[in-house]
Formats: sequence, C-alpha cells, structure tokens
Amino acid sequence: MVFSYQPTPAHVDMPIHAASTQRRHFSPTSSSSRTIVSATLDLEDKIGAGQCSKVARNVNMENLRGNYLFPEIAMRELEHARRYPNEQLIRLGIGDTTQPIPRTIASAMAEQALALSTDRGYRGYGDEQGNKELRMAIANTMYRDMGLMWEEVFVSDGAQCDISRLQMLLGPRVTVAVPDPSFPAYVDSSIIVGQAGKFEEATGKHQNIVYMKCLPEDNFFPDLTNTPRTDIIFFCSPNNPTGAAATRSQFKRLVDFARSNGSIIVHDAAYSAYISDGSPKSIFEIPGAKEVAIEISSFSKFAGFTGVRLGWTVVPNELTYSSGFPLIKDYNRIVCTCFNGASNIAQAGGLACLSPEGRQALNKLIEFYRGNAEILVDAFQSVGLKAYGGKNSPYAWVHFPGSSSWDIFNKILEKTHIVTVPGVGFGPGGEEYIRVSAFGKKETMLEASERIKTLLYNNLN
Repeated sequence: MVFSYQPTPAHVDMPIHAASTQRRHFSPTSSSSRTIVSATLDLEDKIGAGQCSKVARNVNMENLRGNYLFPEIAMRELEHARRYPNEQLIRLGIGDTTQPIPRTIASAMAEQALALSTDRGYRGYGDEQGNKELRMAIANTMYRDMGLMWEEVFVSDGAQCDISRLQMLLGPRVTVAVPDPSFPAYVDSSIIVGQAGKFEEATGKHQNIVYMKCLPEDNFFPDLTNTPRTDIIFFCSPNNPTGAAATRSQFKRLVDFARSNGSIIVHDAAYSAYISDGSPKSIFEIPGAKEVAIEISSFSKFAGFTGVRLGWTVVPNELTYSSGFPLIKDYNRIVCTCFNGASNIAQAGGLACLSPEGRQALNKLIEFYRGNAEILVDAFQSVGLKAYGGKNSPYAWVHFPGSSSWDIFNKILEKTHIVTVPGVGFGPGGEEYIRVSAFGKKETMLEASERIKTLLYNNLN
C-alpha cells in the first residue's frame, strides 16, 4: 500500500539539532523537551561568534548522521503538540515503560534508601562490578544450568551504557556486523569509536559496517551464508524493532558461524523476558557460546526500570582474544576505570525483582504489555497490513509496502495524533515499516487501535 501523501511544511524533515543517545521519553510539554529546543536555538545563535578553542572536533563525531533517532521524534512531537494543543496525543513511539513498579520491588528500594540515613545502614562506594548478592542472583536466576559463575556478571546502569563500554573495550580497528534493521546505538557507537567509515548516501549505510539484512521470510534472522566475516557481530533477540525471537536452531547457526570465523557476538537480551514461545532467552543456552559471546541485558523493559537504571553484562571466562588473553580481564579494567558501580538503591530493587514474589509480580506486567501489543497487531492486520511482533516483544512492526517510513510516521501523527517510530531510523532495512510501542494503558491501546483502523480503512477505500 502506497500513501500518496505530500507533507505540509510542518512535516518536512526538520533540521537536526540536539544530540543525545539516551533511551528517554520526551513529552512535548515537558521542561526537558523545551530545554533541548531552546538550548539548541541559543547554541545556533552563538556559533561563529566569540572566541573558539584551538581543539579540532573529533572526526568520528562529524561522521554521525545528524541527530539520534528518538530526540528527532521528540522534536516533531513537540511541533505537532504546538499546532494541535487541544488534541489528545497518544505516544506509542519511544519504548518507555508506563506501569508502576510493583510495590514489593519499590519497597525494597525505599528501605535501602531509608537505611542510608542510619549509621548501621549507610554505604558509600560499592564494588564497580556490582554487589555480590545481586551478581549471584542474576547468575542463579537468569543463567541457571548454563555453567556461568557470578564473577562473570557485571552489574551496570543499563544495557545501552554497556554497549558503549564494550565499544571502548573493542576499539576502532575491529570490523562490525549489525542486523538490519536493529537498535540504532549499535551503529552510532561504532561510528563514535571509529569503526564505521564513511556514510554512503546511495545505500544509507556506512562503508565499513556489514549490514545483515533481516527479512520476514526467515523470521528476521540474517542470511549468514551471504554474510562476510567480521570481528564483532551485534545481535538482538527478541529483535528491536521487529520483535522476532531467534529459534534455538537459528542461535546455533549464529554461534557456529562465529566459532568458524573466530568472531565475537555481542548479544543484546534486553527483551528476553518477553519470550513466550520457548525460544532461547540467552545465547548461553547454546553449547559453545561461552567461547564466542558476550551478553548484555537490562531491568528496564521487564521491571519498569527505565528511570531507575540497572542492567548487566556477562563476559565468560572462556572468551579470549586471538592471543589467548581473556576479555573479562580487560572488561573489568574498563568498568573499574569508567564506572563507580550502579546505585545501591537500584541494586536493592534488582535483587527484589529476582525474588519469587518479585518475579511473580513482573510476569503480570509482561503479560499486560504483551496483551497491549496484540491489540495493536490485530488493528493493523484487520485492514490487511502485515504486522509482526507482539508475541515475544512489546512492539508491533508494521509494513507499508512502497511507502517512506517517515511519510507514514507523519501521516499517522497528522491524521490520528499518534506518535510511532519510522522504521528507517533502525537502518535502511527498516524503510517501509513503522514500529509501534505497546507501553501504555490498555484503554490507550484500544483508542489508538480505533484511530488507526479508521485512518487505514478510509485510505484503502
């Protein structure tokens, strides 16, 4: 389906200003969003005026393609809200959780915070790698029977921060492959550390990055038979944005591919708690993976910790460089140099998440978001569109054949006052798609479903 849609001046791609790499949710009426736009305009006024330093700009930063995806969406959302101040805006774009953190988990954090006011309960710096009790709980709960030790678990302030720390570890001389489409931080961090090379306008790709095309015909799993060898392979299951979870046989193909090529897989398991069909929740369920893989994960999306900030990375002792030197020793040095450890309050919450009571409460949250995703997938499928995801993720990935994903984003925003995410923001393979988030109240999803069906039905008829 092709939308013959010509954007009005308000919809034309806006100049990209503010730079950010946060997975933040910006409300168009929030002080944060207003501050970004205001500060950007102030900065533009000052460029070229006054005295400059004699320090050259990092050439890698010059290679970044304008703004990070989500602040760009926030600016368009802000402009739309200004034009339609009386319309109820539904935000199904940035994947920010919306349901309250279960009381048993919040209570653990409150108790830890209150203890800081006492002589007995006060703590200063903790271990940079994380509190031992939480590291043991992660190893025993998330990696039971996989042969991993708690010392291989590094607690952090979130998966996205760990991506950057891993890039610092790997350095600029490695070659990199990414799924296409995939979470944009893989590419942006590769650019920043100098791995990516020049951007090619004709293809929408960076010349030194291998983009592994992921198509629905193979459950959005890359064709490894046509993938050249790279040092590093980024992989995400369930995939963000498509919502596809790799099967056990697909994971085995990936691990075998890495082993035969001497590559290292960086597996992003941030959405693994949403898997409901028996697909592996960790790459370490696959024999031999500990010799070729690192896994990052997060409490953000399954525990509502997007603002609390807590995650972890697993670096197995068996994983070594070509020289035989263990990566875990270098990663430990990176962590100790660049990070003072996650908040003790957040770690108390993480420990409560992994308790039987906490896990039971969080399973209800996950089911709630999956139910929302099913509502959205059904809405798009009811008008004849191909919609993926929902089953193993909190997202719907929707195909609009022959259409520009930014045009679709703009049309849905203009006609329904719903914010989505244009698929091309996840790589050239995301063109013709949009991603729709299921984070929100059920009644919001039902309202969004009706608006979407009305728009698309009228367009088709």
